[in-house]
Amino acid sequence: MSSLPFSIQLPFKTEANEDLSGCYHDLESSALYRMLPTNAREYVKQCPHLLEYLNIFPVNTYGIPLFFSELTRDVRKIETLNLIYPVGEDTFIHILTDPEDVRNYYIPIEPSFLHSVNTLMPVVEKRLIDLLDALEKDPVTEEERVAVLKNLINEILYARVPGEEIGPGAADTVAEKSVKDRLVAFLNTDFSAKKKADEDDVLAGLMQTADGRIVVSPPEYRALEYMMIRDKIEMGILKPFLSDPNIEDITCDGVGPIFIEHKMLRGLKSVIGFTESRELDAFVIKMAERIKRPITYRNPVVDATLPDGSRINIVYGTEVSKHGSNFTIRKVNEIPLSILQLIDSNTCDYTAAAYLWICLEYGMSMFVSGETASGKTTSLNALTTFLPPENKIVTIEDTPELTVPHRNWTREVAKAKGKGEGDGADVTMFDLLKAALRQRPNQILVGEIRGVEGSVAFSAMQTGHPVMSTFHAASVEKLIQRLCGDPILIPKTHVDNLNIVIIQSAVRRPGGGTVRRMLSINELVGYDPQTQGFSFVEMFHWDPVTDEHVFCGKGSSYLLENKIATLLGIPESKRSEIYFEVEKRANILRRLNAAGCTKFWDLFHMISKIKKQGLLNIEV
Repeated sequence: MSSLPFSIQLPFKTEANEDLSGCYHDLESSALYRMLPTNAREYVKQCPHLLEYLNIFPVNTYGIPLFFSELTRDVRKIETLNLIYPVGEDTFIHILTDPEDVRNYYIPIEPSFLHSVNTLMPVVEKRLIDLLDALEKDPVTEEERVAVLKNLINEILYARVPGEEIGPGAADTVAEKSVKDRLVAFLNTDFSAKKKADEDDVLAGLMQTADGRIVVSPPEYRALEYMMIRDKIEMGILKPFLSDPNIEDITCDGVGPIFIEHKMLRGLKSVIGFTESRELDAFVIKMAERIKRPITYRNPVVDATLPDGSRINIVYGTEVSKHGSNFTIRKVNEIPLSILQLIDSNTCDYTAAAYLWICLEYGMSMFVSGETASGKTTSLNALTTFLPPENKIVTIEDTPELTVPHRNWTREVAKAKGKGEGDGADVTMFDLLKAALRQRPNQILVGEIRGVEGSVAFSAMQTGHPVMSTFHAASVEKLIQRLCGDPILIPKTHVDNLNIVIIQSAVRRPGGGTVRRMLSINELVGYDPQTQGFSFVEMFHWDPVTDEHVFCGKGSSYLLENKIATLLGIPESKRSEIYFEVEKRANILRRLNAAGCTKFWDLFHMISKIKKQGLLNIEV
């Protein structure tokens, strides 16, 4: 992606607190550095641009920001936000309260943030093209491309330490700009229009080494290298947002700022945005090309997947989007949340998790149902750690989001025929689901049931293949209506092959925040052909007053007493003892949480060890 114009609207009046030009080799000489907490000093040592940002931040008005290495839910209790946390190796995020708005400010601090190198970019790009043409072998992976780009930038630029003599043969020198001068240049830069300059005019004001490398300051070198990698290989100005694991959604509604939904701090507005439709159109075209899904006036809507697995929807042009082109990115976690992390956030509780653990281990089919952004996929993914570690799992998705911890995992993704791909055909979820039935899986996970693949999923259940999936319905009744209606058209007599329905929702709490809760966990018992009604039993329900999950079905579980107990050969007189197994597993989860074994992979490995030791065997 090429470097494109955008606007940066800082929410405060900048001020240069001190001249940092002599501080890069002796940070202790900076009064601002000495004021920072210990963890912030460590960040500054690795990333000097952070100190440059703090130098223009009005600390006398707002105070020194709080520095976090990792955000926790405790930050929600902070009334006036002024905090900084790292994302990636060289980028930081500053969250600042806006007293005039419900959305607070989200300020990415990148190495290129305070260094106006736009006039130099065309010169570097032109030289870069010449060097790339001379490469004997094209890099294949992203890591190889980054390494090659860094090496080539080193052949184009020379980072001169202040006071360093370049040596004989160098071009005529120019006065070195101080940090303050660069700051003034930054504040006066017009980011809304791309800078264009003739190479000779640009080079006339620059110093060059004897071998022709352009001499820049170390901060400018870091800024240029960062921008080149960010814009040529990665996703341009979206990099800080995509690198932040705390972000759930990234939205650009048209001309204006980029909005985000933050896991800890809810709705925020970025200081980065677009000021003209023309610039935004150019950006989304480049972004669509980057993900190999070109967008045009004829085909103005794209649904695709970014390289990191996030889902993106792009709408192009003012004809269909009156505020200008727009895009929405729904991020996926590189490391899925575990069931213990969901318990910590009270999405469910230990007893509900233990109940689901037993049901899934013994082959029950399950749907997680709810509205958009209710956390259905997150919950489904977290529950996969309860599937027996020796099982073969097949996942089928149109957008790859699920991460299964099992080694014997077949991951299949539907494919739509792209434009200009010749005679290639669509490979639908329906096709993949039919193929999965021939692969002898122990469980089939479907990203979402929404069409004719639903009939194949229920056929799989009838033949003894447990199926887990997500579904869009706000209640069990609505779920059954949708299953039996067009286009899924499941015969009513087949619906009870589905054993468990979890209804999940994003709900408002009295404090004003939105949280995700499993509203109910239900067992589908059967279908009465005379009344044409379905019977289901609510095992757990969420109490909105106490924010607790109640095991209302204790003692009346059809699955535990009639299906699982029968599988285990438990005599009818002792079937009530299976509820002790639920409590036993709930206690195991409590101990694992207390021991700090809360992350997705760690939890799966511990459960595998516990199973191998025979601690999960249900005694008859």
